[in-house]
Amino acid sequence: MNAVATKTKEIIKKKKRYRVREFLPGLAFTGGITLASMAINKVVPLASALLIAIALGVIVANTRPVPERFGPGIALSAKRLLRLGIVLLGLQISLATLAALGWKRLLLVVVIVTVGVTSTMLIGRAMGMPMPLVGVIACGFSICGAAAVAGSKDVVRSSKDQTATALALVVVYGTICIPVLPVLAGLFGLDPVTAGIWAGGSIHEVAQVVAGGGAMGEKALATAVAVKLARVICLAGVVAVLGVLFRKNGQGSDKAAPLVPLFVVGFLAMVILGSVISLPASVLAGAKVVQTAALTMAMAGLGLGIRVPELIKVGPKPVLLGLIATVVVSTVSLGGSLII
Repeated sequence: MNAVATKTKEIIKKKKRYRVREFLPGLAFTGGITLASMAINKVVPLASALLIAIALGVIVANTRPVPERFGPGIALSAKRLLRLGIVLLGLQISLATLAALGWKRLLLVVVIVTVGVTSTMLIGRAMGMPMPLVGVIACGFSICGAAAVAGSKDVVRSSKDQTATALALVVVYGTICIPVLPVLAGLFGLDPVTAGIWAGGSIHEVAQVVAGGGAMGEKALATAVAVKLARVICLAGVVAVLGVLFRKNGQGSDKAAPLVPLFVVGFLAMVILGSVISLPASVLAGAKVVQTAALTMAMAGLGLGIRVPELIKVGPKPVLLGLIATVVVSTVSLGGSLII
């Protein structure tokens, strides 16, 4: 592990006080990666800026030394900006939009997330995998991809390499789903609404859902995004349950820490705020820009902490578990979409 990775890990573990100017070099670095990621996203819309930022961070960290002075800013991006981004994500979810899905579709979303997380946890345990790694894979594949992995990593106390593995798997399997699901929806003769429910209930990242749903038409896209956002809001409940389970087993976050992380509470507060108060479109648009920038900088920070040699050491089990989780979630989603 190089100097900046070690420094970043120490900063995250120890709440050391730094002067503002000590954060600036690392923030500028992750900010530069963010701008590059957003520029690539404009040219290649199918590629999420968040996932591009992770990839660029990994490439930079594994091809050239990153100055040690960047450590404080990178750590701030990977943790604090991540939490800010997740909180602001709540403003993009309206309770009215969720209610418009109807109770049957909302129940299906709960079933998808519950079956996805539970089956992945049980199978991962049966495979003899480390449970923190299984936890972040379960959240990433069952809820909302990279944001769910990042949002649950502290609760299950996954290591940097375990978090990186889950992020990489989300990228791979979610990207595969983008062309595969529209083709299968056509072969199965699914109508746009049913196809949209399947895509929104199956694909991992929000951006990947937009890409896959868009390939099925506008009606399918609208349904897919609504279903996906319903999955996103399940993050709070799943994190709370995992917090209880991992704490009971002595694997989770510190007992002095709140059961539900404050940023998850903030996320729910933003959902409620945006639902009960009619915020100006300019405010929502501005919040979305800040949210995207914060999450993209966070993904850049996480990417900069990934070491490919360490990632390779995890072996084939996580890859197999990711495949199983994808198949389970997609099957439950398809079955439910056909029933309702």
